[in-house]
Amino acid sequence: MYKSRYLEKTIKNLTESIKVIYLAGSRQVGKTTLLKYLATERKMGYVSLDNLQIRKLAQEDPELFLQKYPAPLLIDEVQYAPQLFPYIKINVDGSDKNGLYWLTGSQQFAIMKNVKESLAGRIGILNLAGFSLAEDLELAPPQQPFLPSRINNEKIKALSANDIFKVIHRGSFPVLTHKNPPPLEIFYNSFLQTYIDRDLKELFHVSKITSFNKFIQLCAARTGQILNYSDLARDADISVHAAQEWLNVLISSFQVYLLEPYYKNISKRMIKAPKLYFWDTGLAAYLTRWKTPETLFSGAMAGAFFENFVVSEIMKSYWHRGETPPVYYLRDKEGHEVDLIIERDNVLYPVEIKMSGSVQEKYLRNIKYYREKISNMGRGAIVSLTQNHLPLDREEDLIPVTLIN
Repeated sequence: MYKSRYLEKTIKNLTESIKVIYLAGSRQVGKTTLLKYLATERKMGYVSLDNLQIRKLAQEDPELFLQKYPAPLLIDEVQYAPQLFPYIKINVDGSDKNGLYWLTGSQQFAIMKNVKESLAGRIGILNLAGFSLAEDLELAPPQQPFLPSRINNEKIKALSANDIFKVIHRGSFPVLTHKNPPPLEIFYNSFLQTYIDRDLKELFHVSKITSFNKFIQLCAARTGQILNYSDLARDADISVHAAQEWLNVLISSFQVYLLEPYYKNISKRMIKAPKLYFWDTGLAAYLTRWKTPETLFSGAMAGAFFENFVVSEIMKSYWHRGETPPVYYLRDKEGHEVDLIIERDNVLYPVEIKMSGSVQEKYLRNIKYYREKISNMGRGAIVSLTQNHLPLDREEDLIPVTLIN
């Protein structure tokens, strides 16, 4: 059964004002399901370039392809035929109608170059990740993305710490939220095999598959950590250059993302290396061989996985409203770290992430430290496993992870 996605409203609004929409995201996050659901009421055609014969026509004779499949049209997995973009441009330039083409793709960088060169000013680019916790629970979306200063207590959903870790361990792919989901081991093994066969080999031309498997496992073991290419390359037994290239592959195919540090106008002693996170905590748990939610919750990586989960939820809150997440982290060379900084309207909102059901005064120490150095800090938050939204003092709140939506 179809579950509503928060991005629906943005897609509908954009369709009325722009000629092409490109929806990007990892495989299996529901891009096609979402657009096909919305396309039904618009009576749009649909074609998938996963079909090899259709793909061949799109690659070899894109003009004929667009004649055979006229607009309004949803083209799935368009990254396989970048030859289409100049001809889509001709078609949309020759029409005064909006919403002519909806496109999906599962990689960022190479396809974005073609999109921006051919369709600049004619296209709206959106990103979709797996279900947010709020989408999974089928909560109505608030009007704006997450900020510590605007929390709606009516949206609170009481979930235990064990329930949260079941979600973290399971992951956010839509098929896993169904009434009768596939076994996690089988799903993630199949997902990785498909990812390797279709993306790594065909699109990115990665040939050292065994080495790449080891590399992605090492990345999963580093989730929530500051990225050190030299250490990662050494452990993977590859060059630093190869580590950089392969990490770009994982970023481009929406498996991992790098959270950049915030260091503007603060101090020359700020850390400037990014932190590494996975878009899907279930995939990271599979790669690091945590077999059950219980062993993950009680294991050495529990805090890192909870942090990864919260950061991803906040990122999705922005992505799924068509916005670029204005999210960073803050750390100086003396070790004063704030897990997240959300920059909004020239105000910095600090967020600490703690895998705890209660709050200790020390949790606020680093936020207070930076308040003395940064004049434009807004209301802060401790996001935790608590089930209550409470003020901690005049400047910080305690926020349950279930209120990120």
